[in-house]
Amino acid sequence: MGNSNFNENTRVQVPAALHLCKLGYTYLDNITAYDTKTNILIDVFLNAVKRLNPSLSSQEVSLLFSKIVNVANNDDLGREFYQMLSSNSGIKLIDFDNPENNDWHVTTEFTCENEDTEDNFRPDITCFINGMPLAFIEVKKPNNHEGILAERERINTRMSKTCFRRFFNVTQLMIFSNNQEYDNESRVPIQGAFYCSSAKGKAFFNVFREENKTFVTNYPYQEITDDDEYKVLKHRNCVVIKNLKEYQTNKDVNTPTNRIITSMLSKERFLFLLRYGIAYVERKVELEDGTQGTTLQKHIMRYQQMFASYAIRRTLNNGIKSGIIWHTQGSGKTALAYYSVRSLTDFFARKNIVAKFYFIVDRIDLMEQATDEFAARGLIVHNAKSREELMKDIASRSITQNNEGKLEIMVVNIQKFKEDKAKVQVDDSYSTNLQRIFFIDEAHRGYNPKGSFLANLLEADKNAVKIALTGTPLLKEERESWRVFGDYIHTYYYDKSIADGYTCKLMREPVETIYKEKIEDILDKLAGSVKVKKSDIDRNKIIEDESYLNALLDYVISDFRRFRREQNDNSVGAMIVCKTNPQAREMFRLWQERFHNAEKIWQHKEEQIGMAAEPMTLPSGYRPLTASLILHDEGDKLERKEYIEGFKKLQEVDVLIVNKMLLTGFDAPRLKKLYLGRSLDGHDLLQALTRVNRPYHDFKYGYVVDFVNIKENFDATNDRYLRELNRTSDGTGSGQSNIANDVMVTKEEVEAKIRQVKSVL
Repeated sequence: MGNSNFNENTRVQVPAALHLCKLGYTYLDNITAYDTKTNILIDVFLNAVKRLNPSLSSQEVSLLFSKIVNVANNDDLGREFYQMLSSNSGIKLIDFDNPENNDWHVTTEFTCENEDTEDNFRPDITCFINGMPLAFIEVKKPNNHEGILAERERINTRMSKTCFRRFFNVTQLMIFSNNQEYDNESRVPIQGAFYCSSAKGKAFFNVFREENKTFVTNYPYQEITDDDEYKVLKHRNCVVIKNLKEYQTNKDVNTPTNRIITSMLSKERFLFLLRYGIAYVERKVELEDGTQGTTLQKHIMRYQQMFASYAIRRTLNNGIKSGIIWHTQGSGKTALAYYSVRSLTDFFARKNIVAKFYFIVDRIDLMEQATDEFAARGLIVHNAKSREELMKDIASRSITQNNEGKLEIMVVNIQKFKEDKAKVQVDDSYSTNLQRIFFIDEAHRGYNPKGSFLANLLEADKNAVKIALTGTPLLKEERESWRVFGDYIHTYYYDKSIADGYTCKLMREPVETIYKEKIEDILDKLAGSVKVKKSDIDRNKIIEDESYLNALLDYVISDFRRFRREQNDNSVGAMIVCKTNPQAREMFRLWQERFHNAEKIWQHKEEQIGMAAEPMTLPSGYRPLTASLILHDEGDKLERKEYIEGFKKLQEVDVLIVNKMLLTGFDAPRLKKLYLGRSLDGHDLLQALTRVNRPYHDFKYGYVVDFVNIKENFDATNDRYLRELNRTSDGTGSGQSNIANDVMVTKEEVEAKIRQVKSVL
């Protein structure tokens, strides 16, 4: 009987609107005075702004309103409006410190209409703060056709229309839910509750997982009166469902939709996200005509960044001034540092303390990368050109002021000070109103706790806050990261980042049997030629031999060609990890030699090593594969930088040949195939493997061709990290025993799973 009364509105929309009322929002069922260009509720806005800024006259408040309507039409993803909204000085549009000093409203089916055409859309639920429609929610009933995918396509279409620009420039947060639990196996959001901010291209749908176990159930919800409930039901024309059992079930605070609403739209959380959780990222790009242009993106804080931000504040409030953020590679640690600069500036300002920020790296390329990332997000970035410049800045009590009122950070490369034994002294004894904050990047890289410049630096200001960032903390005795930097402030491991779609699973590919036999045969011959037992041979000399490397190249080239064909994507790149520098140099020489004659190479008989059944002919548009050699003692820094940029951006380089370089901190999403020719262990192994785990196009995996049989090392390493994760003090450890399967799979396992699914179907 009840089913005929239920649809997506009554199942999800009405319970969600009522849930917002429980969070302290007031339901509006009759909106008349609003600005049709932006959907701002005019009277509510004018009254709130006047209340928050008593010195403003009514005329000045009206002028401010006109200005907002104007800037909402900018082609800037709402950047100018957001700067006004989140500003901590000048005119206040929101009281971020006192949630109850703002007006909170919610309504349903509030039309966003374009005055010039008939085009319009109606978000299922719109949330207002001080009359400004800053969030909306789109809901679908469970098991709807295409899941959330159709919703994503729809929102991308709407955002691309200039006639709706004003609405999306004002809206800061969008939530989409079909009231189901997440399907962690899918790279594409099919079911669950997702959130995003506005975009010029495609919006990225973020997963939200509440980490505070009791936050949703123990939230101090307000009681809803019968009159309030009747108002919502009557407005949605469904009073008839009030006493039905399914409706009562859908009102539960623990439904997927209601959970994300409490997690993101409860007053304190929503204000935190609005104040600190949005970043405009502007990058320089090369346009098709060869000139320089810029791209602008709007990012919203990922849930692990939000909880890490809260954890940092909690740690500082408890009087602890150092610790580790353990977030897997690719999960946005530099962005977290940016959000933290904003969050901690206010945190200390409330205590009448001025915060001064430093970001410490241990390689020049990482210094440049971090500098670019912070500058793209709008920070003023300084680099210390010399030891004296850095010492002067650290000893100085002044905060460099720029005319634009932008926040600042100094990015420092510790490497150049490695041998420095001189002590730095900072005299802060006469005042406590300055707080230095050091972010130590890639903290797994064995910053020596004794006798290094880092030790001197941290000793110089014992009052400094030290936040170490790493995806793989060191676990070896006496050098364990937590001994150097303190306990874990927050953790976020691979299994979560894979389930959330921020990184890809890894697929381990064994070397084909026929090739293995060939390589063993070559090794035997090489061993025999020096007439000693195989175990006594200098193995490095063998693997640097031309005949061995030619066989290796046969395999890599043929396999990489096949990989691109199978994936139907010629933009993907590869990396070959060699065992020694001489091996890498010889491989590069042979590579160059081979591709000197493209046609000859293409017609090389691939079938000899079992990679193809028929001879190949040169296709139209064929070009030789290009490689770059990246070694610390090969070429100068500028040359290496050019090669790396060529690989990252321009796709001029197909393959990187390396030994120890670029195995940590190197971020190139198009790198999707790793040929691992050197045995690695511990954090070195995880760091190397995760070079191929960044999302790229529709790839579900990063691929690792395993020449050295890493499975045992990988399982042991993962086990060590899992044990460490489960002893962390913050309680966010995964607690899973099969975590290795969540991170890396084999081709056979995937094929078996496909067969299993087919048989079920």
